[in-house]
Amino acid sequence: MHVRDVMTPNPITIGPNHSIGAALARMRRGGFRRLLVVENGELIGIITDRDLRLAMNSPFVMREGWYDSYLMEHIEVRSCMTPDPVTVSADDDLLDAVRLMRKHKFGGVPVMEAGNLVGILTETDLLNCLEQLLEAEKERI
Repeated sequence: MHVRDVMTPNPITIGPNHSIGAALARMRRGGFRRLLVVENGELIGIITDRDLRLAMNSPFVMREGWYDSYLMEHIEVRSCMTPDPVTVSADDDLLDAVRLMRKHKFGGVPVMEAGNLVGILTETDLLNCLEQLLEAEKERI
């Protein structure tokens, strides 16, 4: 089995100059926990819901509620994203990708093909795959 057999194709992306508020809204709308950051058609980073929480919830800063809204609209994605994310190829063996994700504790990795972003492989994709395999095994017995 290959990454392409399980990945989510054509992932939703965001630009590095968008606000973290826009990123959060896009994640909520799509039910995602991460967005790939693309600039001029090139993958440059990944931002997760955890990155956004860390940016907004410093335990060392006390502030009023209106300031949270201000920060959400004025902090750019580029300041919170992980640049140059680890990627996998659409043709990679799925087991290799799973091991990479587990080793680095990644919840998702961008999928590339010929230098182009073609998908994302997430924990949810892997759980869906596992469910299908277990159902097939159950029917076989």
